Amino acid sequence: MPGFGNDFETEALPGALPRGMNSPQKCAYGLYGEQLTGTAFTAPSHQNERTWCYRIRPSVKHVSRFSRIDVPYWKSAPHVLDDITSLGQYRWDPVPHSDADLTWIDGMHTMTTAGDVYTQVGMAMHVYLVTASMTDEYFFSADSELLVVPQEGRLRFCTELGVIEVAPKEIAILPRGLVYRVELLDGPARGFVCENYGQKLELPGRGPIGANCMANRRDFKTPVAAFEDRDAHSRVVIKWQGQFHETFIDHSPLDVVAWHGNYAPCKYDLRDYCPIGAILFDHPDPSIFTVLTAPSGVPGTANIDFVLFKERWMTAENTFRPPWYHKNVMSELMGNIYGQYDAKPNGFAPGGISLHNMMLPHGPDNVAFEKASNADLGPEKLDNTMSFMFETRFPQHLTEYAARQAPLQDDYIHCWDGIEKHFDGTPEGNWGK
Repeated sequence: MPGFGNDFETEALPGALPRGMNSPQKCAYGLYGEQLTGTAFTAPSHQNERTWCYRIRPSVKHVSRFSRIDVPYWKSAPHVLDDITSLGQYRWDPVPHSDADLTWIDGMHTMTTAGDVYTQVGMAMHVYLVTASMTDEYFFSADSELLVVPQEGRLRFCTELGVIEVAPKEIAILPRGLVYRVELLDGPARGFVCENYGQKLELPGRGPIGANCMANRRDFKTPVAAFEDRDAHSRVVIKWQGQFHETFIDHSPLDVVAWHGNYAPCKYDLRDYCPIGAILFDHPDPSIFTVLTAPSGVPGTANIDFVLFKERWMTAENTFRPPWYHKNVMSELMGNIYGQYDAKPNGFAPGGISLHNMMLPHGPDNVAFEKASNADLGPEKLDNTMSFMFETRFPQHLTEYAARQAPLQDDYIHCWDGIEKHFDGTPEGNWGK
């Protein structure tokens, strides 16, 4: 079903949805009516999100006694370690796959945390490594919605509200509180996850751009209803306030036969993103490439921005075309899905990650700077490239895994060593020619 934030209705059996009301005295097929709410009941109507589910059993039957469990590599903010320095410019090679059987839960490796899960602000960034499907096992996060960015391998998310399959060059959004199972379609699978503690992701305002381009609502896809009526000893894992608990039941909790509402998972093909850029001189701020944003209480300053750098034409005259050197109040974590990033032609491999924390200077390495400064500026297609950025107003703190176990590039800081002084007191400068 196409559309972002639409009010959908879908039924897997004819007549399972009540007509003209939400809560009939007796639901068709002997189902239970239940509401899943993504916002406070009294949120403004344009922000209010909820979905009515008509299910075989109510959700109170999908949990039992909770037992605390350890999920060693999945961390939540605040997670500030005294012996780890998050101040610096960091870059990692792709996190290698493991020979171990890792499901969606076991294979989640937190790289950074920001903000505070207890007060519902900020985010965490994870790399997932999945080598095994979840079997009679289910998960939901009471803390956050998850933005999933695959880099290798395909996954199937069997959710309460339907089935979503995602592959590299696509993304999926899994709302807070949604129960699902993750199956490996081909693998091993690796990708990136932005765990959003704050307000839900939404499309950015386009301002003078108008109604079209960037990410268009019609290109987001929401699944139709699909249900399981299956008895089996099953494990349900819940993430709540940064803690993990398990509970056991005797059936599948994915039993929603019909639903209607606007609180649902969706997927989006990043190849459908239509970039905007300069066509005469200079280039806009990278915010022009925002796909999704999660607002904060400060207008124009996001809790999270999801920004995409993909193939595009560059035509600006008399312009330094790559990203310029800058310091930013936002902290920027980048990931490479495939290809070569124009500001870092060496060392930023597909599957790699970089972090430039708030107010730390960064920008092109010397090779990129010299090439762009001396290039003949005809129209040029930036091709075979897709990188993204998770940007947040909060500083991002490294986990112990990121600092000590992930393949951190100790020499990344040296990518700027070759930058030379071109100032010689003359207007022309000394460019070595």
